[in-house]
Amino acid sequence: MLDHLIKGATLVDGTGAAARGADVGLKDGRIAVIAEAGRCQESAVSVEDATGLVLSPGFVDPHTHYDAQLFWDPYATPSLDHGVTTVAGGNCGFTLAPLNPARPDDADYTRRMMARVEGMALAALEEGVPWGWSSFGEYLAALEGRIAVNAGFMVGHCALRRYVMGPDAVGGQPTPAQLDAMTALLKQAMTEGAWGLSTTQSGTHSDGDGKPVASRHARREEMLALCRAVGEAPGTQIEAIVAGCLDMFADEEIDLLVEMSAVAGRPLNWNVLTIDAAVPGRVPRQLLASQRAREAGGRIVALTMPILTPMNMSLGTFCALNLIPGWGEILGLPVPERIARLQRPEVRAEMLRRADSPEAGVFRRLADFGRYVIGDTYSDANIGVSGRVVRDIAAERGQDPFATLVEICVNDRLRTVLWPMPTDNDPDSWELRRATWQHEDVMLGGSDAGAHLDRMCGAPYTTRFLGDCLRRRRLVPLEQAVRMLTSDPAELFGLRGRGTVAVGNFADLVLFDPDRIDAGPATLVHDLPGDSPRLDSRPEGVVAVRVNGVETVRETKLTGAVPGTVLRSGRDTRTVSTRG
Repeated sequence: MLDHLIKGATLVDGTGAAARGADVGLKDGRIAVIAEAGRCQESAVSVEDATGLVLSPGFVDPHTHYDAQLFWDPYATPSLDHGVTTVAGGNCGFTLAPLNPARPDDADYTRRMMARVEGMALAALEEGVPWGWSSFGEYLAALEGRIAVNAGFMVGHCALRRYVMGPDAVGGQPTPAQLDAMTALLKQAMTEGAWGLSTTQSGTHSDGDGKPVASRHARREEMLALCRAVGEAPGTQIEAIVAGCLDMFADEEIDLLVEMSAVAGRPLNWNVLTIDAAVPGRVPRQLLASQRAREAGGRIVALTMPILTPMNMSLGTFCALNLIPGWGEILGLPVPERIARLQRPEVRAEMLRRADSPEAGVFRRLADFGRYVIGDTYSDANIGVSGRVVRDIAAERGQDPFATLVEICVNDRLRTVLWPMPTDNDPDSWELRRATWQHEDVMLGGSDAGAHLDRMCGAPYTTRFLGDCLRRRRLVPLEQAVRMLTSDPAELFGLRGRGTVAVGNFADLVLFDPDRIDAGPATLVHDLPGDSPRLDSRPEGVVAVRVNGVETVRETKLTGAVPGTVLRSGRDTRTVSTRG
């Protein structure tokens, strides 16, 4: 007898094959039967009529930071709500393990680093995570049996360096013995289930003390030694961030990424490929790394988002504006001093000059302040401006847009929420995205779910993309869209038995209404430990989500079940060839 039977669904199986009517039966957490609609005669404990609904594999998010959130939110919201059944964590070189038991203060350093570099609320990290592990395996064991999604984790280079080198990890170089110890620690973590190595060399990544994070101090020899170790473990990967990921790679960055993948014999993925028709040279430049890697026997995969991710800014708290050259010095001042500086016309003029200069790189896109929309406000002086475009307010006041924006923020003591309108929401950019998605080394993803919680909300990219494909831009057909969200990332990571609807595979499934599937607007909620805020987005048209055969979502509401598992390298992943 089947545990559950889904009858008459429109099956989009994740392979890219044409949709077809089907009955799908589940037993013991796996798919037991796939029959033509109306033809399954097996009895089942429960049966549902899915006529008019689409049944697809659960979505796989290849770039998240749920490493901490899963402890206080085992449902990985809002990702699970939007059909994500498997998440890849431990990205960008940042993980909560391993921690050296001889240095208890390392946990505090890690918390402060994660709060700064990944925008996680410090109170939530302190109150919501049961710190106490040492090894990576102990960290994974702390999650096992209590999560609603399937989750796999890379081990972070910063944690490896800190464990072995202590405070010298920031600014120092390892001795030969320390490098050997770091390599051994990485091998141990992979034996315990880590998916491989993640690392960062990005100039935007600083720790809680404002210093470059540990992995940014690593030299080429160290990076390659660790990558060789990755190549010795089955079912592993590399994830890497360099400065050029935000704009365009430098020659030496391409050389490094290519060599990292080639010496490991493992795929390397990076985040995130920004596609903008106004910068036509970016895509070919970034994908040159993939071409070079294939020639060298490696493989480099670029992650890119299929939606325009809502992201807010503030002059009051750390955000992307702080990363504009020269801005961090001003926006890092105590609030009273910051306000005084911002109110000086010559200071604003210099800030604008630097924001619109080539040195600002990809952050130049943030400098058109007339396009910003005012979000939440907090003073009587700002009544009536919420939801309005700064350019329109500035015209009424006879001011330049940046002066108007600063005036509004000063009225709120810099607490105002600012929403930049995207500059790449034009037909040419969307056509360039459609074409780029066809590249063999481009994959959808890069949500950063679990990080930057009060600033951005990338987790709902799955349902918003499907809604776009079915009812709005229709850039790719439904079957291709589902494949891009399921089997493509599952294949990259070598996930065993996941990513497609096939007999014998795990029953990670999404049942949705094609006429309604979508994501609602991002809204600020206060539901983290310590009453910290985050952005949330509610799904539309998601009828049910199953993880390992167990229903976790029904009609967009969580069921409370926690059937997810920690996915461990080798056991749950196979080694993926770098030959494509």
